Amino acid sequence: MALRRRTLLLLLLLPMLGYRILAVELTSSNTKPVVQEFQRVELSCIIKSTTTPNPRIEWKKIRGGETSYVFFDSKMQGDFVTRAEILSRTSLVIKNTTRMDTATYRCEVAAPDDANIVDEINIQLTVQVKPVTPRCRVPKAVPVGKTATLHCHENEGYPESTYSWYRNSEPLPTDSKSNPKFHNSSFILNPGTGTLVFAAVHKGDTGRYYCIATNDAGSAKCEEQEMEIYDLNIGGIVGGVLVVVVVLVLITLGICCAYRRGYFVNSKQTGKSYKTPAKPDGVNYIQTDDEGDFRHKSSFVI
Repeated sequence: MALRRRTLLLLLLLPMLGYRILAVELTSSNTKPVVQEFQRVELSCIIKSTTTPNPRIEWKKIRGGETSYVFFDSKMQGDFVTRAEILSRTSLVIKNTTRMDTATYRCEVAAPDDANIVDEINIQLTVQVKPVTPRCRVPKAVPVGKTATLHCHENEGYPESTYSWYRNSEPLPTDSKSNPKFHNSSFILNPGTGTLVFAAVHKGDTGRYYCIATNDAGSAKCEEQEMEIYDLNIGGIVGGVLVVVVVLVLITLGICCAYRRGYFVNSKQTGKSYKTPAKPDGVNYIQTDDEGDFRHKSSFVI
């Protein structure tokens, strides 16, 4: 116990006396590498100092709150077996990165012969993914003065894409009021969501529209779509309604006239009209129980 105290006291006094205590210490040439998907990347982990001839090296991956081994017991682990390797004793090289490789990687070195036997360093890897062709929705026809919304979105790119709209190959500003060329228009573009909203369209908004999604890895464009702005013919609409009303009135009058002239037979009559013959004087008809036949009985008055 006394020996341990003396050792600790010595460790505290030596730096004050100008002596350097050797301990494992790590550094990196790049703690935040950025690479595009499917490219090669090196995660730099360099032993700056150590007295241990063969320190133990481990790499761990931290993503979504979960930690897994990348390099352990001098072997690659999991899906890194076929696409990663150790370079210069401690650095990790991933030969073919994927979007799932975006994570924090921890390099840990254990040096039993050093005063400080363990050191670690974190490397934040970002794998950029190029956007895919965005899905664009453009209304085909909109009447003058009405609102119109154009949509553009894709969900594969990383970092998230920003969006820009074009009309007849000319870029549109985020606000039509900010550019004199579009002072007759009334639209607002949201680059984050990709929506282009017209408060009230006019004839000059007719054209071919397309959208481009862009991030640090590249860009992608959707196909052009035509949006037509047309005038509402109020007179034509009113005239059409009047014609329909007149036609309905004429049909109704025709049906009434046909009923009055007897062209429509009562649906309850299925056969010819039959009138019961008049009963002669002095003859009484008696109904029998046999199928409702009648027989007559003469009555003579003497």
